[in-house]
Amino acid sequence: MQYPPTKRDTVVDIYHTISVEDPYRWLEDPNAQETQVWSEAQNALTRSFLDSFPKRDFVKQRLTTLMNYPRYGVPQRKGKHYFYTHLAGLQNQPVLKRCTALDGPATVVLDPNRFSSDGTVALENIFFHKDGSLLAYAISQNGSDWQEIRILQLESGQEYKETLRWCRAPALTWKDDGSGFYYNRYPDPTGLPSDEQSTNMKVYWHRLGTPQSDDILVYERPDAKELHFAPLLTDDQRYLTLHVTHGTDIRSRFYYRDETTGGDFIRLLDDNDAPYTFLGNDGPLFYFLTGYNAPRNRIIAIDITQPEREHWRELVPEQEATLTNALMVNDQFVLCYTRDAHNSLSLYRHDGTFEREIALPMPGTVLDIAGTRTQSELFFGFTSFLAAPTIYRYDFTTHTLALVFPDESGFQAEPYETRQIFYTSKDGTRVPMFLTHKKGLVLDGQNPVLLYGYGGFAINMMPSYSPLVVAWLESGGVYALANIRGGFEYGDEWHRAGMLDRKQNVFDDFIAAAEWLIEQHYTNPKRLAIYGGSNGGLLVSACMTQRPELYGAVLASVPVTDMLRFHKFTVGRYWIPEYGNPEASEQEFKTLYAYSPLHNVREQTVYPPTLLLTADTDDRVVPAHAKKFAAALQTANAGEAPILLRIEPKAGHGHGKPLSKQIEEFSDLLIFLYKTFEIDPEPQKTD
Repeated sequence: MQYPPTKRDTVVDIYHTISVEDPYRWLEDPNAQETQVWSEAQNALTRSFLDSFPKRDFVKQRLTTLMNYPRYGVPQRKGKHYFYTHLAGLQNQPVLKRCTALDGPATVVLDPNRFSSDGTVALENIFFHKDGSLLAYAISQNGSDWQEIRILQLESGQEYKETLRWCRAPALTWKDDGSGFYYNRYPDPTGLPSDEQSTNMKVYWHRLGTPQSDDILVYERPDAKELHFAPLLTDDQRYLTLHVTHGTDIRSRFYYRDETTGGDFIRLLDDNDAPYTFLGNDGPLFYFLTGYNAPRNRIIAIDITQPEREHWRELVPEQEATLTNALMVNDQFVLCYTRDAHNSLSLYRHDGTFEREIALPMPGTVLDIAGTRTQSELFFGFTSFLAAPTIYRYDFTTHTLALVFPDESGFQAEPYETRQIFYTSKDGTRVPMFLTHKKGLVLDGQNPVLLYGYGGFAINMMPSYSPLVVAWLESGGVYALANIRGGFEYGDEWHRAGMLDRKQNVFDDFIAAAEWLIEQHYTNPKRLAIYGGSNGGLLVSACMTQRPELYGAVLASVPVTDMLRFHKFTVGRYWIPEYGNPEASEQEFKTLYAYSPLHNVREQTVYPPTLLLTADTDDRVVPAHAKKFAAALQTANAGEAPILLRIEPKAGHGHGKPLSKQIEEFSDLLIFLYKTFEIDPEPQKTD
C-alpha cells in the first residue's frame, strides 16, 4: 500500500541518561499546516480503502436498522414529576422528558437535537432541584470534555441569562430554598498551555440570576492544584461536603463544613489511603462505601464528633463479591455487587442487616441506580450481550419488580448464546472471558473472532448490548470479552495487579485470551481481531507490538500510544497514578518505555492489518497519539497489510457522539473486518 509521505525529524529526548528518538513530534501540533495536510492525506487513503467495499451500503443500512429503536434512560423522581431521557429511533441525541406517571404522556424538557444541526452539541449532565422546579444542565460541543452550564425554570420554561463556563466533570448541588447552588470549575483557560488548563479547580457559590463573575469562591487548594472537588449538600442541608480526588486515582479524600456555623472545611478523611464514597447522614453520623481495609469494599459509619478510626463502625462487611455501587433509598442501602463480571442487587436495612436480594432477569449488568432516601421506589437499568437495556422499578412497599421501559430493539436472541469461561494467564492467574456467538458453533479454527478488552483505571468490563456486536454475530462472527486485570471485577487487588509496574500483566492476560481462543479451535491467528478504545486502545496497540503474529486485525480507537509524553497533553497528567511518570522516576520510565506502543514499533516487522481511529477535537486522548503511532507503523511495516488512520471531524473521545456518527464509525469498523477476513456481511440463515 502506498502511504502518504511522512517526514522524520531528529528530535531526541534524554530520560535518565537514555536517549529516545521522537521523529514524529511535529504531528503533535494539530494546527500546523503540514500536520493538517498529512492528516487529510491519511483520511483520504482510509476512505478509499473502506469506501471501495462493494457491500458498504448494505452494512450501513443494516446498522441503521439495528440502531433504529427507542431507548430510555433511568427515571428520576423530583417533586411530582418523573424525568428521563428518550432517544426515539434515529435521533442524534436523547431528549429529556418529564411526566407525572410513567405509563402516561410525557412532555419535552430539553431537546439537544435543536442545539445544533448536526447533533454535535450534547446534553452531558443534568442537576435537578429536589422539587423538580429548577434544572441546571451541562452541554458540550464536538465531544469536548469542556462543558457549559445553563439554568432552566421548568414550570415557566424561562432560561436564565447566565452561562457558567470552564467546567470539566462538573458537580453541582442545589440549596433547598432554590436561591442557587454550589458547583466546581476551573479558571479561565485562555492563554494557558494545554496541560495546565485543567488545574486549580475551585468550588463556587452561584446565586440564580447573577453573572458568573459574581460567583463567590468557597474552596480552593492552591497548594495542591491537581485536586478535583465535587461538592454535595447533605439531604438535611446542614453540611456541604467535598469528595476530593487526584486524577484517576480511585483513592479519595473527604472534607465538610457545617453550613449552620460556617467556618473552614474540616478534612475528615485526608490520608488518600482508600476510596470513600459518601452515601448520606443522620446528623453527625456519616455513611460511606469504602475500600479501607476492604479491597472489595464495605459500608461503614463515621461519627464526625468522634472521627478517629477506632470509633468507625462497620455496617456491611466486605464479601466475596465486589461491592461496586451503593445508594440509600427508602432509608435502606441498595448495594450492587459484581461477581465474576456480572451484577446482583441486594437490600440492607439501615443498621446493616441483610434484607433481601432483588432477582434480576439473567446474568448481566445493572445500569444507573436511581432513587432517594425518602422515596419508596428504586429505578435501574439492566442489559446483557443479547438483551438491549431495559428499565425496571422496584417498589419497597410491595417488594415487587416491574418493567417500566421494555426492550424495543426487535433483536431476536434465540439463535445466539453467551457463556463464560475461565482461562489461565501467563503467571497462573485465572481470568474470566465471555463468549457470544450463534448456537451450534463449529470449533474448526476458522471462525472470525473479535476480542475486546480494556484493563485499567478500575473500570469493569461488563455484559452489554451493542448493535455493532449484533451485526458481527449476524455475519457469523464470535464476540469475546476478556475481563483482564486492571479493572475492578475482583476489587482493588485486581486493579492494582494491572497498573504501574504491573501493567504488563494486563497485556499478558489479553495475549493469553487470544491464545486460548486459538488453542480451543475457535479461530486462528489470521481470523482473530482485537479491539479496544482509549486505555483499551493502548492495550491492543501494546499487544500488537509485542505479538504481531498473533492477530489477523487490530482496531484501536482513540488509543494512548506515547507513554513517555502522555502526561504533557490536556488531562494526561491525571493518569500518572495509573501509569507512572517517565520523567520523575527512572524505574517508571523503564516500565513505560518497555511497553509504550510508539516506542516498540520495530523496523522490518510484519504487522497485521490495523485501523487506528481518533477524532480531531478529542481533548482527553489527543489525536497525536494515533497519528504518531500510524506514522511509525506505516514506516516500519515490512508486510503488505494496510495500516490506516481514521480521523473523525467534530468529534471527541466518544461521549455525546451523535447517532449518525456512531453509525458511520461502526460501519467502518465492520467493513475493515469484512474486507480483511473476506466475510460476506449478509446475515446467514439460522435453523
